[in-house]
Amino acid sequence: MILIYCRKTTSRISYSAGLLLKTLLGMEYQITNDINEFTNYHGAKILYGNKRYVTNGFYIHAAELLTERGVRHFEPKHIIRDGLPVLFPSEDPHCNLGFDPFSAAFYLTSRYEEYLPFVKDRFGRFEASESFSSKKGFLRYPVVDHYAMILRQSLSIVYPFIAFPPRSFQFIPTIDVDVAFAYKGRSLIRTLYGSISSLVALDIKSIRQRYRVLAKQERDPFDTYDLQLSLHKTFGLKACYFFLCGDHGPYDKNISVSSKSFQNLVKKIGDYATVGIHPSFSSNTDDKKVTTEIRQLASILNRPVEYSRQHYLMLSIPKTYRTLIQNDVLYDFSMGYASLPGFRAGTCTPFYFYDIHKESVTSLKVFPLTIMDGTLKDYMHLNPQQAIQIITDLMEKVRAVNGTFISLWHNDSFSDRGQWQGWLKVYRDMLTMAAS
Repeated sequence: MILIYCRKTTSRISYSAGLLLKTLLGMEYQITNDINEFTNYHGAKILYGNKRYVTNGFYIHAAELLTERGVRHFEPKHIIRDGLPVLFPSEDPHCNLGFDPFSAAFYLTSRYEEYLPFVKDRFGRFEASESFSSKKGFLRYPVVDHYAMILRQSLSIVYPFIAFPPRSFQFIPTIDVDVAFAYKGRSLIRTLYGSISSLVALDIKSIRQRYRVLAKQERDPFDTYDLQLSLHKTFGLKACYFFLCGDHGPYDKNISVSSKSFQNLVKKIGDYATVGIHPSFSSNTDDKKVTTEIRQLASILNRPVEYSRQHYLMLSIPKTYRTLIQNDVLYDFSMGYASLPGFRAGTCTPFYFYDIHKESVTSLKVFPLTIMDGTLKDYMHLNPQQAIQIITDLMEKVRAVNGTFISLWHNDSFSDRGQWQGWLKVYRDMLTMAAS
């Protein structure tokens, strides 16, 4: 066990110590405000404060962030050390690390900057280019995991008897089902409307395909689920699927949840994979819709819905997470940017969300997203080969810290036709890299 001394224990200090020591390093710890207890303790110990009160013990010079409440407008100081961006550096010559890893981890994982006013993108989201990590050039580095590694290495030098448990690389493939089928399961009105739209656009190929699918002469182009399940089975993976259950709207195009085709699909996927809710775009302005959509999915699955990822990655801190918690969601996979790949929270390790306004850790576990198909193709305009290079680079960075690599693909991306021609190989190569 590692003993930590600080003059006053705050919820932020407790959270950050738990994140670095327990979650990332797998070590038990205890916090004390008794300097005599700390002095007399003969195990590994960390003195966390603004000066060195005693001569023994591992000393980290504390920034002010973890003793504050609420948020204030500031940009943390940072330096580059051995090629790694280090936040909250210290000039105290007695500081064993030369920076405050607890404050750095808290600033990034709490999404501190997203509580402050910011320029929203056209969907009202916090844009990747607005983030501190993007502006400073380290969005593609899981720096919080590196801070934990630095802490582990430094503690091992001072206390060589410490035995840190090993971590292993993990890969979690996830699939968003925005539109379950291109043609199947739609009402007569939507089928006629779609046909008329194709006719007006002189898209004869689409008209023919629609009626061949409805006549069961051809597989629906978005029906790639057997391929997905086969790929995941081959590589020994259990994927996580997120189904959109909202009403039809400008940004919510899925077929009706009352459709037999949709319900049968959900039940089928639920037999082989984890299934979660994909809260609709319109639910971002109406919390009641989130509750309704979760209940609808739970009714189809006949079990509670505990997993979630926002449609369009519409994540508003802390509002979105409070809504999910109120609906008994335990795990969220929305922590990523649509426009750029990388680590929005500075880490590739699942962690519990800290609500700054309430100054408390929550029951919601956040699974940071690493890469999304649409980011690579639609936002970055990469071809399949360029996409593989980005994925390879990110996976190497996650492997370096034995973290968790989480991918986001869509069911239509597996069609390997049209705009997605050549992208099935990207997915296969990604699974091969993860398994190697």
